[in-house]
Amino acid sequence: MGSTSLPAIPAKRYFTIGEVGELCEVKPHVLRYWEQEFTQLRPMKRRGNRRYYQHHEVLMIRRIRDLLYEQGFTISGARNKLQEWVQSERGARSALASSAAEAMAEARSENQAARAVEQGGDVDVPAAAAAASQRPMTLAAVREELLAIHALLAEPLAI
Repeated sequence: MGSTSLPAIPAKRYFTIGEVGELCEVKPHVLRYWEQEFTQLRPMKRRGNRRYYQHHEVLMIRRIRDLLYEQGFTISGARNKLQEWVQSERGARSALASSAAEAMAEARSENQAARAVEQGGDVDVPAAAAAASQRPMTLAAVREELLAIHALLAEPLAI
């Protein structure tokens, strides 16, 4: 990420502000200030206004830290860069989601046709064959594609 090596993020659901400060090497008062400056940073607040950060927020704080401390961005520049990243991330996820929806719809129609044949029902064979010839996919292929999409959505993007 930069010249300094940050500690690994443990597999926990929530982190306190002190834990995040240690994981990102940023003091808690700086984290509270960044919450005001970066609208994407919204930790959950519980009793007594205690902040609880999730894994994706820790990653975002590390990105912010990298932009400010390692790359020399101003707060405004880092805010703009982060906003660009969020918008491009949304576009990529939207494209992946529509691709996955198409694949699921095709697999569903092929699966319904196969069930109808198994049950001895009438199936419009030419229509089913045409749909299958457009993009032949087995359920295993659909599963592989969905797992690949899931992996892409789960991995953090570098700015």
